[in-house]
Amino acid sequence: MIYLDYNATAPLCAAAWRAMQPYFERHFGNPSSVHRAGRETRAALDDARDQLGSLLGAKPHEIIFTGGGTEANNLALLGLARRAAPNGKHLISNRAEHHAVLHTLEHLEKREGFEVTWLDLSSDGMIDPDALERAIRPETALVSIMTANNETGVIQPMAEIAARCQKHGVLLHSDMVQSFAKLPTDLSGIDAASFGAHKFYGPKGAGFLYLRAGLPIDRIQFGGSHEGERRPGTENVPALVGMAVAAEEVLRDLPNEQERERELRDKLWRGLERLSPDLQQNAASAPRLANTLNVSFPGYSAETLLIALDLEGICASSGSACMVGSVVASHVLLALGLPRERAASAVRFSLGKETTAAEIEQTVAAVRRILQRRASRMSPAPASHAVV
Repeated sequence: MIYLDYNATAPLCAAAWRAMQPYFERHFGNPSSVHRAGRETRAALDDARDQLGSLLGAKPHEIIFTGGGTEANNLALLGLARRAAPNGKHLISNRAEHHAVLHTLEHLEKREGFEVTWLDLSSDGMIDPDALERAIRPETALVSIMTANNETGVIQPMAEIAARCQKHGVLLHSDMVQSFAKLPTDLSGIDAASFGAHKFYGPKGAGFLYLRAGLPIDRIQFGGSHEGERRPGTENVPALVGMAVAAEEVLRDLPNEQERERELRDKLWRGLERLSPDLQQNAASAPRLANTLNVSFPGYSAETLLIALDLEGICASSGSACMVGSVVASHVLLALGLPRERAASAVRFSLGKETTAAEIEQTVAAVRRILQRRASRMSPAPASHAVV
């Protein structure tokens, strides 16, 4: 199997697995308990929080553990927007965000009386900081812009965006689930940022929210006083320990690994574009994550291509989804203003630490076979000869 879907999830790294095992077995105490077993796991949580804070240049109490990136996004958007509501109920974002952000903002818009300004994007998926600044009003409570897009890999100018928000005293949240461990993380001017462990070789079901010190937030769940009374519920100790170790592991060789993945990604595109002049690389001119390649195959259905790739032993992904038998084009590519046909034929290839040059060559060969099979089926049948 050739796995080229690292933006969906990455395999658990060995170091994280080793770190997690004792907390499935010997050290199983509830970290809120006062006895020895509880103190042991509380110490492990404190160490994980310290470790992540150090990696991010953040204070330990600015790290709120969650059950993943989606929960972190929900906590940031609902918690900050509701707390700020008495002073203003205007929010700013864009339609290319992950559904964990989109659907949360849509809920606030439809059910809680907030107004959302949805910023336009360039054809390559970039936010215009000037347009963002023009959208800010006295009643603007929060801006949410993801650092790097999960489908196209497009990297937003977060330093400029943060500067515009700070200039007007507006809170800024960023979904950093896809960018962490693929880009250096800069929290300057960021008030809240969301992270998910399984995107950077940690376990599923673990994540965290960075929340700038001193910033009040409403809880969105109710229960105990865990996580500084900001997120109730007994913490998933093994997963959180594994998450911190995975973060340290993946950041250790970040520049070299990202350059390696960039070379492989470009090798993949060069191989694909030689197969057909019709193929289109999406967001090609924008700064992008080194591991992400989004390609449209005009005349093809993304689902058909993904099934064909799967039969060839290759795991890739698409912005499309099949819902009750209906194909839905990528909301990200549609937000870029691309034609629906192009959006519905897009396949995302995302590379990772275990991707090799040989796998890239095998993938190009597999796509060649898929395109050739379709071409042969569409070729007109030879004229039949009359029998004399």
